[in-house]
Amino acid sequence: MEVFSNIPLMAAITGILFAQVVKVPIRLIVTKEFIPKLVFSTGGMPSSHTAAVTALTTSIGLIEGFDTTLFAASFIFSVIIMFDASGVRRQAGKHAELLNELVRDVQYFAREARDWGKKADYEKRQELKELLGHKPIEVFFGAITGIIIGIIFTNL
Repeated sequence: MEVFSNIPLMAAITGILFAQVVKVPIRLIVTKEFIPKLVFSTGGMPSSHTAAVTALTTSIGLIEGFDTTLFAASFIFSVIIMFDASGVRRQAGKHAELLNELVRDVQYFAREARDWGKKADYEKRQELKELLGHKPIEVFFGAITGIIIGIIFTNL
């Protein structure tokens, strides 16, 4: 049970859980949509990946020191994760949106042309996941969330 006394690990896990849970009320406030399944989804406000790595890095810095190699490695790891969340994964989500729209258009055209929509295989197709990455503002608030959680856990 020593793992539960690992403050950086607990801060990172709390960062993930908090960021995932808070997505539901944020969506409700902003769009008036109550979507509980957001707790288990990728993307959205705030970035749970960013909250986790910044909570981890903040805790390491506060415990081990900001001049240690462990902090340096964790910091670089965090920057890479945040860049990926707002860059590559965000672009993959945009591609998924476009592909899903294209598939819907093709299906509509084919259904109108040859009654293509009655074929079960096409009706059962699964859409690509569009909410993969994060907007820069979502990464920013994920970082703020993680830093605050890292400070709180380190000072408990």
